[in-house]
Formats: sequence, C-alpha cells, structure tokens
Amino acid sequence: MKKKSLITLSILLCASASIAQENKETKMVLNMENTTKAPLDPQTLWKLGRVSGEGISTDGKTLVYGVSNYAVETNSSEKNLYTLSLETGNTAPLTSEKGGESVIQITENGDIIYLFKGQLWKKNRYKGEAIQLTHSETDLENVKLSPNGQYILFSKAVLIKKYHSTDKYPDLPKSDAYVFDNLDYRHWDTFNNGKFNHPFVASYNNGKIGEAIDLLQDEPFYSPQMPFGGSEDFEWTPDSKAVLYVSKKRFGTEYAVSTNTDIYRYDLTSKQTTNLTEGMNGYDTNPTYSPDGTKLTWLSMKKDGYEADKNDIIIFDKASSQRLNLTAHWDGTVNSFIWSKDNRKIYFVAPSKGTVQLFELTVPTNLKNKSLASIKQISEGNFDITGIVGQVANQLIVTSTKFTRATEIYKYDLANKTLTALTTVNDKMYAHISDNKIESRITKASDGQDLFSWVIYPPDFDPTKKYPTILYCEGGPQSALTQFYSFRWNLQLIASQGYIVIAPNRRGMPGWGVKWNEAISKDWGGQPIRDYLSAIDDISKEKYVDTARRAAIGASYGGYSVYMLAGVHENRFKTLIAHNGLFDMRSWYGTTEELFFANHELGGPYWDKANAKSYTEFNPSEYVDKWNTPILIFQGGHDYRVPIGQGLGAFQAAQLKKIKSRLVYLPDENHWVLSGHNAQVWQREFFGWLKETL
Repeated sequence: MKKKSLITLSILLCASASIAQENKETKMVLNMENTTKAPLDPQTLWKLGRVSGEGISTDGKTLVYGVSNYAVETNSSEKNLYTLSLETGNTAPLTSEKGGESVIQITENGDIIYLFKGQLWKKNRYKGEAIQLTHSETDLENVKLSPNGQYILFSKAVLIKKYHSTDKYPDLPKSDAYVFDNLDYRHWDTFNNGKFNHPFVASYNNGKIGEAIDLLQDEPFYSPQMPFGGSEDFEWTPDSKAVLYVSKKRFGTEYAVSTNTDIYRYDLTSKQTTNLTEGMNGYDTNPTYSPDGTKLTWLSMKKDGYEADKNDIIIFDKASSQRLNLTAHWDGTVNSFIWSKDNRKIYFVAPSKGTVQLFELTVPTNLKNKSLASIKQISEGNFDITGIVGQVANQLIVTSTKFTRATEIYKYDLANKTLTALTTVNDKMYAHISDNKIESRITKASDGQDLFSWVIYPPDFDPTKKYPTILYCEGGPQSALTQFYSFRWNLQLIASQGYIVIAPNRRGMPGWGVKWNEAISKDWGGQPIRDYLSAIDDISKEKYVDTARRAAIGASYGGYSVYMLAGVHENRFKTLIAHNGLFDMRSWYGTTEELFFANHELGGPYWDKANAKSYTEFNPSEYVDKWNTPILIFQGGHDYRVPIGQGLGAFQAAQLKKIKSRLVYLPDENHWVLSGHNAQVWQREFFGWLKETL
C-alpha cells in the first residue's frame, strides 16, 4: 500500500491558471471587503494552489516553480510555471497554456526547457516567446538530456506481450478479453495490456531526435518502475557516454513477489549493459552523481520483498572502486537526498518524531577505511520538509507543509537554521481561514512505551466545552504520520467542522527508529490496534472530549484498522468510516497484485499454517459477530491493491447484521480519489455521515 513516491500522490490533480486569473478568482471567493475568518471547508480547500519546486538556474539567481489549480466548473486542472528571482523576490509567469508543464533543464544562458503535451519546449527566463523544440510522433515521457546536450533519454510504452485478444487474434477486432499465464496480470489500477515502459536513447540536436535505441531490447521489464517511477529512475554519466536506469528485471509471478530493482549502466559506444547493484536484493533507486562526477550515490533497501525496509544512502567511488553504506549506523530511513555543491556533504530529508526534517551527512574523505559518516539533524519544528529543490550558496531551497498550510517553497539557511518563505501562493486564501490549535501528546501505550500523537483542535477551541472526537488511523502501514497536507484526508479540514482529531504515531511508523517501524509486520491486528485504543482512551480523560461522540476513520491500512476496531472497540466509538480498507485477509491475499507486500506483512499465504494468526486473530472479518456500530464504507472500482471485494464484503456484512451502513462506490477511482468532482462527493458524504451519526 505505501509507495515511495506515494507520498505526495494523494495531493495530485492539478493544473494552474495565470496569476491574474488566480487573484481574480480569489477575490470572488473571499469577498475581500469582508476580512472575517471562517473555518476551512472543502470548497475553499480545492481553490488552493498546489505548488511544486521545478528547478534552480545554474547561476543560482532564479527559481522555477509550478502552481496547479483545479476548476470545479470543468472538473479539470491546469499547471503553469513561474519564475522567482532569488535576489529580488520578484515573480513572473513563464507559461500560461492550458495543460501542465514540467521543467527538464535550465541552461546557463537562461533557457528553460520544459515538457508540455509530450514535446519539449524552450523559453528564455529573460525574454522571448516559447519555442517548440521537438515534434516527435509519440509523446515523450521522463525526459533527461545528456550533460553535453547531444543525446536525449526518454521512456515510452512498447508492446511486448499479446495479452489482449485484439493483439493475439487480429481477426477479432471487436473482442475484449485478456489471456494470462502468469501473475502481474494487473497492477495498481490497470490490467497489463502487454505494453512495458522502456528507456530509449537517441542523438539530439536542437530538437531533432535521431533513431532511438531501446535499452531493454524488447524484454518484458519496466523502466521506470511501475506504477509510480519517473525520471528519477534515469541518470546520465557526467561524461555523457553512458546511461543509468532502474529496473526490476523479473517477469510474471517472479515480478509480483519481489522488490529487487537494480541500477543498470548502458554504454553508448559498446552497447553493453552492466548491473551496478548485483547482489543487492531490495529496492535500489535514485542514482545520483556527485557534482564533480567522481562518486555515484543511490538509495537502497536490503531485503527483497520488504517495500518499507530502511532506506539507506549508498556511495560508490569510481577511483577506489569502494562501495559504502553511509547511513547503515543511523537509526532512520531516508526519503530523498541531494549532494552539496562542494561535494563534501549530502543533505537528505527523513521522518523524525512526527515530522519530516533536514539532515546533513558529511561524506568520509577516505572510503577505504570504511569510516562512519557524520550525520546530524539540522532542522527542527512543527513542519515537514517534503523535498529539496537544490542549493544556492549557504541555503537549501526546499518544499514544506504543515497541517494548516499547503506546500510552499522556502529557503533554509544552513548557518542560522531558519526557514523563510519564498512563495506565498496561498497567503491571501489563508488570511481568511481560521487557524487551528495543534498540539503533541504523549500517551503510555499498553506495553509501557511512549506513544506520540498529534491533536488538531477546532478553530476557537474552548476547553470548557465538550467536543466530538475523531481517531485518525493512518495507512501504509509503514507511512509516516507527520505534518502532511492532503486535499482529501486533511486533518485541519476535519477539525474545522467542529471536531477534535487525534492522530497517533502507532507502531509501524518511521521517525521513531527502525525497530518501531518494523514492529507492525505480522502484527497488524495486535499492538498497533492497542496503540489506537490507548490513544483514544487517554485523550478521552480530558473534560472537553465528549465520550459519547467518538469516531474512528482511516484509509488503506487505516481502513483495515477501522474494520478491526469495529469488532474490538467495546462501544468506544459511535460511528466509523473506512476507505478502501482490508476486510477479509484470505480473499485479499488471493486478489491483491503486489504479493511481495502481502508475503512480508502477513508472513505468506493463508494455506501455510505458520501464518494462521494473520488470517484469524488479525482478520477483521472474523469479528463481524461483534459489529454493532454505524459504518460508512468508501470503495474504488479500480483499486487493485485493495480490490473491490473488500469494501463490498464489509458493507454486505453490516447490512445483513442490520447495522446502519452506507456504501460509496467510486467505479472510476483507484486506491485514491483523483477526480475533483468525485473528491467533492467523497467529502460531502464523509462530513454528511459524521453530522448524521456523530
């Protein structure tokens, strides 16, 4: 359920309008003559711009960022690019065409090369009109230009296997059937149609693309990784003589039970491919060279089949042929990283005690002696550093969120440790949104361990009053519960409707050490569920909690948690909401697609008696006889991670037991809700149910 890049996908859907139009719409929505603040509501939430850091100019003077905006009227989104002077702070629109642009490269002369509608475009940050560079017959994806500018690397889908009937039987063009002999017949939200994304390399001359070479040579493998891999799976060698790409070179059933991706090097001259991570059995991703080109670094997990394993930074020094795990001794897991400009340090972001923070790693000068890298956390506060755009002098340009603020771009001063906003896309909107009090809370769990929770209070919280209180159950199950900002599971939005929200960092969440992170595996219905009960019991001691009006909500593993709590909560909760949760572990194992996840988390298949506990004691469907609480169930029709039978089974059980229940079926959605109108339906049903039952 958790994916490395997932993390941010829950706030997809975007595209943006021009600054003038954005300001016009903002004034219309807010009625600027009225300066009173109001609690955040779903309509206002969806009018916020979604900000992305796109790149920094070579001279460090200009930041390019994207802003995405959603139009409810057309149920469509638009993203445009803007420039921001890091010297003056002035901003200017760069693109305004309908669609979505993403930056590929910013050249020394100020040309910004970006991808738009599958083709490369160029526009100078100082002057001139946009120029279309490429006119490829097929759309370009995941583009990376070589350092010398003479080659282009991109991906496209290639038909390798004739799974669909129209490919297998051309004389039956109106047929619609799939024929499979192996697993990996479907993944995430699509059935395998026999097409595999492959990396291609070709000569490149000012937009003219030469004959492209398929680096996977018609093999049934993916690169980038499916379903969420992107251009971060590609890298050029500094001399432009070779390409690195990430791939899991396994097929069918072997593909479905493994996480063993490797980093491969393709030499343009010899046309030979070398596996650079042979013998490294888990995920190997994000190949990145140091600025001087002498060292290769990447992210690596040790265990095959464990998608949430500790993510370490590996370094390989070409001169000495030494390879070293730089973070092996550090008790945490890395999200992403960049090299410092002087080649001496690596900056990375990682979960830390309910937040995501910046860390600094000093690279050992002599890798042969295997000396430990010095690692220290350099930022601290009630915010998340969600990514690092780049470095400018003694500052890092980063993206950051809080429970009460969507993504904006900031500069982090490495000397004085301060975080200063560079973009203020949503400031006018937030000026009219009521603030929420946020507190941290420590509870003694049932086993005596300290359990950290975030508590989000309604606007104008009055401790002398009583409030309905909601337990938020995070998914993953090994996802960090930090100061995230979501456009659906938005804890500020929920609290702003008059509820207290408690969000525990239960067992299984990164940020509290590797042991805590790993504790959930094969214990889904054990200590993590007891952690949830400890958290809600503890906050219920407060006089402002209305113990007769408590709810539990969650999605994915959080939905599983709600189904489990439905059978064991002993009348703590008045109502429940589960989204795409796992209801019956036997049927789930038989229909989910990434079996490596199920094998690691549950121990293996249900027919192996060694795993009996996962399918009995930790199986929500085994407790239906104890269900007695109203429940709202959301289920996506294209969710193949937690297939449709899970939500339907839970709803049918509740209905047959004559429990007040409701099913919201979203036939075109996957594990998430990506359509804006569907998201509005989701939120109306969500808050309508709470109002009706809590």
